[in-house]
Amino acid sequence: MGLVSRGTAEAGLGAASAVDRPGPPDAVPDPIPTPPAEGADPGSSRGPGMVLKAYFPTCCASADSGLLVGRWVPEQSSAVVLAVVHFPFIPIQVKELLAQVQQASQVGVTVLGTWCHRRQEPEESLGHFLEGLGAIFSHKPWFQLCRERGSKSWSCKATRWQGPASPAASGEDQVMLIFYDQRKVLLSQLHPPAALPDRQAGDTTASAGGLAAVFDTVARSEALFQSDRFDEGPVRLSHWQSEGVEASILVELAKWAAGPVCLLLACLLSLVSAASACRVFKLWPLSFIWSKLSTCEQLRHRLEQLTLIFSTRKAKNPAQLMRKANMFVSVLLDVALGLMLLSWLHRKDLIGQLADALIPVADHVAEELQHLLQWLMGAPAGLKMNRALDQVLGRFFLYHIHLWISYIHLMSPFIERILWHVGLSACLGLTVALSILSDIIALLTFHIYCFYVYGARLYCLKIHGLSSLWRLFRGKKWNVLRQRVDSCSYDLDELFIGTLLFTVLVFLLPTTALYYLVFTLLRLLVVTVQGLIHLLVDLINSLPLYSLGLRLCRPYRLAAGVKFRVLEHETGRPLRLLMQINPLPYSRVMHTYRLPTCGCHPQHSWGSLCRKLFFGELIYPWRQRGDKQD
Repeated sequence: MGLVSRGTAEAGLGAASAVDRPGPPDAVPDPIPTPPAEGADPGSSRGPGMVLKAYFPTCCASADSGLLVGRWVPEQSSAVVLAVVHFPFIPIQVKELLAQVQQASQVGVTVLGTWCHRRQEPEESLGHFLEGLGAIFSHKPWFQLCRERGSKSWSCKATRWQGPASPAASGEDQVMLIFYDQRKVLLSQLHPPAALPDRQAGDTTASAGGLAAVFDTVARSEALFQSDRFDEGPVRLSHWQSEGVEASILVELAKWAAGPVCLLLACLLSLVSAASACRVFKLWPLSFIWSKLSTCEQLRHRLEQLTLIFSTRKAKNPAQLMRKANMFVSVLLDVALGLMLLSWLHRKDLIGQLADALIPVADHVAEELQHLLQWLMGAPAGLKMNRALDQVLGRFFLYHIHLWISYIHLMSPFIERILWHVGLSACLGLTVALSILSDIIALLTFHIYCFYVYGARLYCLKIHGLSSLWRLFRGKKWNVLRQRVDSCSYDLDELFIGTLLFTVLVFLLPTTALYYLVFTLLRLLVVTVQGLIHLLVDLINSLPLYSLGLRLCRPYRLAAGVKFRVLEHETGRPLRLLMQINPLPYSRVMHTYRLPTCGCHPQHSWGSLCRKLFFGELIYPWRQRGDKQD
């Protein structure tokens, strides 16, 4: 793999040492490259004296003697041991078991060799019997793995021979023994997931490269690990579940009830989706309002998430399963936070206090706006404004403030009841309550939005008029058909009218620009508050909490690669390594499993925002159809 060194003794396996961290999993090199030798036998895929790799599960290190069952990967010259079959057994039953596993998992599982664990004095009959099994389960190469009694020494041979009658055909290869934790490899997933197209039994293609073939073999061979007891069935196996698993009654009941509950909820959600897709809600006023309110967008997004979560279709791959789990945990956290907020509001009677304070706050804001307009109608900051236009704009905006305050006082008897029903919406989740808060802020500051629109439209009209008249002075005009500036000749009357209009617009521009600047700053303040609320909603919607919990509690579930530790490296003994899983970094977990958000809010760059502000283009808190994101 890379840099290896000697270490101290490790219980059950031997000495250990650290190794460097590898790169991405699909580019992880083999510990020792094994190029094919010239003149190699095509049937064996390796020439004599080559180095083969045998991946052996650590859970079988203390198993009784028997047969090694696993998969042979000729492209990598690797044997992945999955289980050990113990004596006594009937060969036909072993072959039937392997055929069933191949049919269920589409993995070419076969007998790779023999395993001898000499716990007592070695018996000559057992050794001859293990050697004779190669004639019954013919596999090239044939592995012979043995662990000496009372020591940490291992011996491993790989021979290619047709049977006892032809010893001249035998050829022995060197074997590198790699131990791996079968449970962790089975539950883990390499990132990025490698696409292995070898889905037929015994079929191996060149695209199954490196460690991806090992992880894929263990993951797809789950049918071999169905027996969780050592003495179940006619064939006794040793694998990661040999000691049995403890089943919880609550877990079994949850699995049994998950199907009917998901079916019922899926039917209810389909009814809600059908009701929301009614043609009445697609009429122009309702469709426009529903597309602009943050609450409607959040409810639509939450409905899509619940439909996916409670869908009766099984996930096709681990990525879809992880996405469902992240959505489920995100919805649970959202509802829990909403219930906590609702409990806090009703326990301290904050809704009544907020309703009582809303009218005085609205009056105070209106009074401050009136003082601001009176300041603008005078000589703001010592600037001399156009008095006629200044008075017209000031009285126009003061009249709007008067209308808005009258509307707020008219609604004052119903404000507490409205806020109480809005507080109940927190049962649907904290994101729904925050979206409603954003819409309430938009409604309460609607007069500021109107001021901004009036000022921006008037300012934009004057900027476009000045730019057109400036082209007139230079003998240019804008060609609408060709979308370009062309030369043009103007007569004296046109130049006189243009000069007159240009002078009027230039002298009126400072007054308009000042009103536009003030109300744009107020509008940006409101948009900033709404933007912070939307960021918090998007954070709750997109945070992959389940994946982050797996990375924190079980980091091996999200594998970014592996590292190897040397267990034994002595002359005359096979090199023994321990394969360990490198967890995925938290940044890559966030990037890989981040959930999609509503996507209805604009994401302007600083350059685009400054350009729109300078030319007086409106800045909406939602995304427009013709928006171009820089």
